[in-house]
Parts: sequence; C-alpha cells; structure tokens
Amino acid sequence: MRVGVLTGGGDAPGLNAAIRAVVKKCEKYGFEVLGVRRGWAGMLEGDAIPLKYENIKDIISRGGTVIKTSRTNPLKQPDGINKISENFKNLGLDALIAIGGDDTLSVAKALSDAGLNVVGIPKTIDYDVPGTEFTIGFDTAINEAMHQIENIKATADAHERVFVVEVMGRHAGWIALYSGLAAGADLILIPEEPFSIEDVANFVKRKIESGQKAIVIVIAEGALIKGYKGLVTKDMKVDQFGHVYLGGIGDFLAKEIEKAIGVETRSVTPAHTIRGGSPTALDRLISTRYGLAAVDLVKEGKFGMMVALKAGNIVAVPLSEATGKTKQVDSQLYDEAKIFFE
Repeated sequence: MRVGVLTGGGDAPGLNAAIRAVVKKCEKYGFEVLGVRRGWAGMLEGDAIPLKYENIKDIISRGGTVIKTSRTNPLKQPDGINKISENFKNLGLDALIAIGGDDTLSVAKALSDAGLNVVGIPKTIDYDVPGTEFTIGFDTAINEAMHQIENIKATADAHERVFVVEVMGRHAGWIALYSGLAAGADLILIPEEPFSIEDVANFVKRKIESGQKAIVIVIAEGALIKGYKGLVTKDMKVDQFGHVYLGGIGDFLAKEIEKAIGVETRSVTPAHTIRGGSPTALDRLISTRYGLAAVDLVKEGKFGMMVALKAGNIVAVPLSEATGKTKQVDSQLYDEAKIFFE
C-alpha cells in the first residue's frame, strides 16, 4: 500500500511530529509513504517525495513542516477535484492523510465525497476545528503568545504605558483568551463578543484614575467593534479560501484609545512568531498519537474520517463534523474571565 501525507494551510508546531509518526507506523505495516509537497498545490501538480523514517526521525522538535505547505484551494481551480483524482492515481496512492484546519479538511471531505480514500488530522493554532478537544499547534501558540505578552507587561510597567497586543484568531478568540489569562492581561477582546471603543477607553481611564499606570490589552485579530461593518484590516486582500488577510485592529484600537483619553498607547503584533517555534511536549505527544491513529484508520479502511481527541482518548469522527462550522469560545468561559477585567 502507498500512503500520501500532506500539510495544508498555515504552519503549526507539531506538524513534523505527526508526519514522523505517520511514516513510522506506515513502515511498521509495510506501507510506502509519499510526502506531498506544499499541501493541495502538490496534489494538483503531482509533486511528492518518498519519506523514510531513518531520514526524518529527528524532526520532532522542529517547527514548520518538512514537506512545506500552502493555502491553495483546489475547489477554486478549474477541474481541481479531477486533477487531484488523476494525480492520486498517477502517484499510485491508495490513501491520503491530510493534516490541516477547516479549509484543508473541507477539501479532504470533498475528495472523500468524490470517492478518494482520505483521512484527516486536525491542525490549527486557532483551536477552532469542531469535533475534537485538541488541534495541532494550539498549545505551543498560546505558550509563545503568553511569553510575549509577559514581556510587553514588563516594558509597560517600566514606562507606565498602555499596550494593545494583537494575536491571531479570525473567528474564535481561543489564543487571545488562553494566553491573555495566563499572562495576566488587564483586558481581553475576542470575536465572539463585539466591543465598543468607548467602553475600552473608559476601562483604561478608570484604571489610570485608580492609580494603575501600566495596562495591557490583548485583542484577537478578528475581534468585532460594535457599530462597525465587518473587520478592521490593513487591506482587503483575500486568500484562495476567501479569507481576508487580517491584521491591524490592534494598531487601530491603540490610536482610538489615545485619541479618546490622551494617553500614549502602543500596539504590538506578535503575529507569525507564535506559530513557528519548537512545539511543546503536549503538541509533540498528541501530534504523534494523531499520526499513529491516522495510519490505523487507513489500514482498517475507515476513510472519510478524522482522528480526534475526546476525554483523553484518540477517536475517529466523520470529516463532516470537522468542517463547515467554527468552534468558538463558550460564553460561560469568557464570563468567567471577566472578573479580571473589572
């Protein structure tokens, strides 16, 4: 049997651990492995390379992905599904393991619906794929973001300054909430709960009047402002999945705070620095378990499924459960955090 593996969408710490595990388990079963380069772009072009465990056994600590990635959407390409089906045959694949988030997995589902043998592994630092309690990259991302927020807190304290830290999170505020709480941020703003600039400015004003001079606000890039239509972005460029390239709301909010209450306010955007680091132990371990379990699904002929973590166990769920919707922060969880925003 010949098994392909690809990584699609944004990179995430832990991808290499999953690839490594896929190759190891395949070799145990006597399967060949092809690494499809640059995600779905590689499947459209038939670009794949043989993977051997001996050559990749030490990649577990590395961020990024050794087989590269892209945000290519074959569903937007002329005859994309047919091209992938043809290359599936040309590469001699019996099955394909797709590691990615909602976009990558939505393509995987479409291919599965078209009759190809596909298995999914959930990956996204945003933690917004439903059907699972863990997505590859999230734990590393929130730890990296936490450390950077702590660094900003130190300089904010030294200069008695207000800072706005913008972190990733298009439709879900998991990174902002988890890293912000862990770092002791004064206020956290997420997409699930639109905010008003007036309320934020008044919050900062109250803090300053109470004697607190250093204030750190964490905001998700996809946070929504009441009374504004759509997202605040630097431009309106979109990727092949129709997503606007985000970034800019932190700088926008900092300027609005300064304009409203006359207090110097700086903005910082860690951006991609939180997704490219060496994966945490948790990301390495769960990614490894996902990779091993995905190959078992292939061996058992359980296609159209995604591996997932539930109650500490690795299980299989239909790809349909992982696509078409976004796992957002529960309002009760955010309400619990609000005690720190008073």
